[in-house]
Amino acid sequence: MKDNKNNITISVETIYLQQDSEPENNKYFFLYTISIRNTGSVGAKLLSRHWIIEDSNGKKQDVQGDGVVGEQPHITPGEEFQYTSGAMIETSLGTMKGTYQMIDDNEKYFDAQIPEFILSVPRVIH
Repeated sequence: MKDNKNNITISVETIYLQQDSEPENNKYFFLYTISIRNTGSVGAKLLSRHWIIEDSNGKKQDVQGDGVVGEQPHITPGEEFQYTSGAMIETSLGTMKGTYQMIDDNEKYFDAQIPEFILSVPRVIH
């Protein structure tokens, strides 16, 4: 019997928040909007998250916690859940990646990989 595959597609958009950043104090604040789409045939609930945030100096932040933005969304096949959150790093360039720990409607646990994405202050060309 073929197992229904858990197909979770994750996409990310980032924005640098200049008004909330303090480059002179090595504080760069970014917003990221995550879209989590269930392209599989089984519903799934997002239980927790694990982020690895790294700045260009090699400083890593390891962030774990329940759900996302205070929610543990259940995403049915064909549905998408979107949320926005933020991250502060000490350099103008960094990366984020991680996993969402999920459970499907068949009570099977799995990790949905969050592809690495870049946090970057927009460059101005003179």
